[in-house]
Amino acid sequence: MPITGYTMALSWSPEFCKSRADDRSHAVQCAGTNGRFGLVVHGLWPEGGQSWPQWCEAKNALTPADVRGNMCLMPSERLIARQWAKHGACMVKRPANYLKIIRVLRSGLRLPDYDRISREDGLTAGRIRAAFADANPGWREEAIGVKLNARGWLEEIRLCYSKTFRPARCTPSRWGAKDAAPAKIWRGL
Repeated sequence: MPITGYTMALSWSPEFCKSRADDRSHAVQCAGTNGRFGLVVHGLWPEGGQSWPQWCEAKNALTPADVRGNMCLMPSERLIARQWAKHGACMVKRPANYLKIIRVLRSGLRLPDYDRISREDGLTAGRIRAAFADANPGWREEAIGVKLNARGWLEEIRLCYSKTFRPARCTPSRWGAKDAAPAKIWRGL
């Protein structure tokens, strides 16, 4: 399937860890012994028209060095392995290249102070989206998806890219919550 674009999903770690602080399988990210994480990379997903290319045959295996070198971006060995197997192998031949693309894209982003923004009255998905666009010149709000859970808490920011890795309008499936949707951001307190 030809790749038409990409999505970088950035998970809001305090919300993810809310129910996982004592879960040993998520200790690196959630136990607090490694500090507290804000937005972490969930993955980089290729898009192919109306679907996501997934589970392509991987010609090369992920190495321990690949994992170690990316734990600050994706603080879970299992997550790194799964994202390579599910999405990365559909993009490139080597896991190191997939992870390098993620590092390059992530290093070009400035993250808003969502801890401060979480305290604003009348917070909406549109405000979360606008804060990201304001912190990142060149990003328009139409290229920033906001995923809220069923209770209205921020789960993920989804950054939509063209096939040349330029910000691009999100498709409805990546856009997420409408601008006016009430939102909350868990601070992990």
